[in-house]
Amino acid sequence: MNFWEFLLWIFWIYILIACIWIFITIIIDIFRDHSLSGWAKALWIIFLIFLPFLAAIIYLIARGKSMTERRIAESRQAQEEANNYIRQVAGSSSSPTAEIESAKKLLDSGAITQAEFDSLKAKALAS
Repeated sequence: MNFWEFLLWIFWIYILIACIWIFITIIIDIFRDHSLSGWAKALWIIFLIFLPFLAAIIYLIARGKSMTERRIAESRQAQEEANNYIRQVAGSSSSPTAEIESAKKLLDSGAITQAEFDSLKAKALAS
């Protein structure tokens, strides 16, 4: 095997991996699409099994735009959930009221002195 045959093998392996990636992406999209009925999903899968390249091209042409819109909506929803979680976790202890309340609990339990409580309260009110 010479160098050019090796490069040709690498090229065909790349093409094979790209095709498998496309087929898996299409199958995942078929099952995530709520607008397709069960029969339509089954027909698309059968079409992909018997005529994979033709079915993939037709699917990408016919449903590519809605496929993109679903992906964008899913990523927006995931980003919004992450932002809500971050706000919930960060907002729970950053408000001055919450800081004063936690300092008061520490004062009542005896973990800090009155002077330390006053200092924490002043810091919380300053921010």
